[in-house]
Amino acid sequence: MAPGIPAAMERPHFIGIGGAGMSGIAKILARRGAKVAGSDAKESGTAEALRALGATVHIGHAAGHLADDASCVVVSSAIRADNPELLRAAELSIPVVHRSDALASLMQGLRAIAVAGTHGKTTTTSMLAVALSELGLDPSYAIGGDLAGPGTNATHGEGDIFVAEADESDRSFQKYDPEVAIVLNVELDHHANYASMDEIYDSFETFVGKTVPGGTLVVSADQSGAVELTRRVRDLSSLNIVTYGESETADVRVHKITPRGLTSEVTVVLNGKFLTFTVSVPGSHYAHNAVAALAAGVALGIPAHNLASALGKYTGVKRRLQLKGEAAGVQVIDSYAHHPTEMTADLEAMRGAAAGSRLLVVFQPHLFSRTQELGTEMGQALALADASVVLDIYPAREDPIPGVTSTLIIDAAKAAGADVTAVHDKAAVPEVIAGMAKPGDLVLTMGAGDVTDLGPQILDHLSS
Repeated sequence: MAPGIPAAMERPHFIGIGGAGMSGIAKILARRGAKVAGSDAKESGTAEALRALGATVHIGHAAGHLADDASCVVVSSAIRADNPELLRAAELSIPVVHRSDALASLMQGLRAIAVAGTHGKTTTTSMLAVALSELGLDPSYAIGGDLAGPGTNATHGEGDIFVAEADESDRSFQKYDPEVAIVLNVELDHHANYASMDEIYDSFETFVGKTVPGGTLVVSADQSGAVELTRRVRDLSSLNIVTYGESETADVRVHKITPRGLTSEVTVVLNGKFLTFTVSVPGSHYAHNAVAALAAGVALGIPAHNLASALGKYTGVKRRLQLKGEAAGVQVIDSYAHHPTEMTADLEAMRGAAAGSRLLVVFQPHLFSRTQELGTEMGQALALADASVVLDIYPAREDPIPGVTSTLIIDAAKAAGADVTAVHDKAAVPEVIAGMAKPGDLVLTMGAGDVTDLGPQILDHLSS
């Protein structure tokens, strides 16, 4: 049986309860019987889902939203110090708990799998959640995106396994003590919090070092940052290391990836035996995520052939190459990719899945700091498309940086030979794309911001 509610979490108040990470924790606590409350900037389907679980969700932020008897206030790193509910918590001497500490408390007493890496976390965590559920193990899970099947980002299960997406962006993944730690890749990102690759390696080393004695690190044998991390933690005596990938030295070796339209067939070599299974999303990037999930499940003692079959039941995550629909012979697909490596992986995957089709991209850069550091690489990635529309930067939690605009990306894209157009008014994009698209084309909306809202609007314009 899964444990109950930590005492500090009996009456939690979440500031920004509608966020992907925050809402997942709130849902688990609500399902465990906690009296959950919180606030968010705007109404959403997530807010309604939380209310259906018995949570109180306020729209807007105000001191009066915080109940005097709240047991704690849960915040993420995105919550600013002048938030009125946070100030009210200080007046009432209500403890303030970071989201990562709240999640760590929910994992206590369970066999935790923590999935880390610069990209691929949500997909890999989702694959594990689906496969373990399919095998009747009833895991708890907290994911940074909604599963396409169950349609939720978190659940409270009665089994003894907890699968969690472990966020490195603010070093919060250092709070967890997993039995299995997965590291998919290690790259420079989150420039507001990390000044160098050495800082990132140090952070990942701390995360890996929190693995329980006798636990396992599942790590890529192909990606250079992951290989360097493996070298750095190799001497941790209590740690079992399992590598995966196409390298001949990998413990779980990827023998072959065969594209099958919008799916892939993956063959691995494990303990000297060949094992083949299906991955429901295209491209080697996602195939490798599935192999990481397979290796992690095996590390928990689950038979590999059972896992392989169950992984075939995974049907995707919202915003990870999610087909939004088709109109006038044009398919519209949504991608969360916002780092150049992710962008390249998704664009190459779509190229492989739909050979002969034109690929049109609507890209919305995410964060000023990321654009400042990686804008050139983003532009170069867009050269893989036949034509691109680039929107203004989605700021999320950041204030503007002087001189940092989408022009950095557009100039780099043009220098790489890309056909790229700047569109500053997001509302104009559906008409622009409808004028560009022809039957047989693929349209990819790409970015971590609200560009995802454009898919249905583009489909409406194509239909009219």
